Amino acid sequence: MTEISTLLVPAALFVILVLTLLFILSRFYRRASKEMSFVRTGMGGEKVILDGGGLKWPVFHEIILVNMRTLRLVVDRKNEEGLITADRMRVDVTAEFYLRVKPEKESIAKAAQTLGERTLEPDLLKELLQGKFVDALRSVAAGLSMEQLHEQRAEFIQSVQISLSEDLLKNGLELESVSLTALDQTGREYFKEDNAFDAQGLAKLTMITESKREERNRIEQETRVKIESMNLEAEKQSLDIKQSEALAKLSQQREVEMATARQKR
Repeated sequence: MTEISTLLVPAALFVILVLTLLFILSRFYRRASKEMSFVRTGMGGEKVILDGGGLKWPVFHEIILVNMRTLRLVVDRKNEEGLITADRMRVDVTAEFYLRVKPEKESIAKAAQTLGERTLEPDLLKELLQGKFVDALRSVAAGLSMEQLHEQRAEFIQSVQISLSEDLLKNGLELESVSLTALDQTGREYFKEDNAFDAQGLAKLTMITESKREERNRIEQETRVKIESMNLEAEKQSLDIKQSEALAKLSQQREVEMATARQKR
């Protein structure tokens, strides 16, 4: 019995030790995934966990979660906030920005430091980054006329991406793509007459609309005259045909009368 007890005590201690280790691992071990990485700070210095995992000891460590999924952030600039183009027109724009934390340890550390856990909340991230998005949209739109902006959407988007990419890297982010989902002229009522840019835009807008109205009126008048001329010509041809028919009937009737008179004679 003494020998059995001697063997059981170490075995029990070993089991208790294993269970304790398993409990510690289950309680304090954190795993990273394809969609979520984290940065551990505190005792031992900063450690970026992109694959695998690590222990997080209470008091000694702090963990900042970093979302690795692609995020979609929508930016609207409409009405009074519309973009001003090179020809001083205002345009309403809706742009979608697709970005994510660059899957590199250095970028993940930057994202954790500058953004914290905002990567988990797209609305909070948008609130922080919206100024950069709007500034890029404004600066590129300022170099293009409204007509160019409409016709050269691909070039506009590419310029916005180039303008943003380097700045977003400071936050550990990379811009996957930008989509321009809506583009239209801002309503005239949102142009401010006491604003120098808007005053120029209103003058050009008035000039364009009046010119197009005159052109449309001229085309309508020319079309109306053309239609009336065609109707008149058709009426003349119809009268000529009726006159020819009447003359033909009279000629035929005269020949019949002459033939009848000859027969009587």
